[in-house]
Amino acid sequence: MVNEIGGSSRQITTPKSEWIDISLPLRDSMVQGPVEPLTPHIEFILHRKKFNNVAMCQININSHNGTHIDAPYHFIEEGETVDQMNLDTTIGRARVIEIRDNMSIKPEELKTHDIQPGERLLFKTRNSSRPERMKKFFADSVYVTVEGASFLAEKKVRLVGIDYISIGGGGLENIDKTHLILLNHGIYIIEDLDLSEVKAGKYEIICLPLRLEGGDACPVRAIIRPV
Repeated sequence: MVNEIGGSSRQITTPKSEWIDISLPLRDSMVQGPVEPLTPHIEFILHRKKFNNVAMCQININSHNGTHIDAPYHFIEEGETVDQMNLDTTIGRARVIEIRDNMSIKPEELKTHDIQPGERLLFKTRNSSRPERMKKFFADSVYVTVEGASFLAEKKVRLVGIDYISIGGGGLENIDKTHLILLNHGIYIIEDLDLSEVKAGKYEIICLPLRLEGGDACPVRAIIRPV
């Protein structure tokens, strides 16, 4: 950008932000899980290309499309809804843990990371390195096992995130059990994170859903920066 003041000009450069966007873009007909009934549809209903003087999108998605957060109400009738979430849940220190197991996240590997009560944990798995993740659903995603979820619940972590559509994986037999264990213990879940360019380590996270009244889940914009 050129700034002209008093007849002179100088080049102004904006410093590169330390924040890393780890949320996937919402887009028309984006990949979603097998139990979601309607395909996401996003289109311009007004646009200059359509001879309008403004641009305006119509967005038809469900609460689990794209990078999103699951509240306890997703599986628990009396659980907290998205708009009741304590904001400290998704703002503060977080840790990205790189999972070596190519199949699932189990207690044996989790035990090597000295997990502490109240931690916010984001799991980077081989899901992040699969280029087809933005084009089709794959059922063999790395997921948190029932035993892994129980271990995290025992550790009393605050937040768990994973780099694919469901923390319970693509096999329907695990989805309910893993979610129930975590959400029953008040552990919020972020799904479909983009951790492809993120290294393991300590970060600060800001991740907020819309204030969706009574919502079971909601898309989020999640950003982190190293600390």
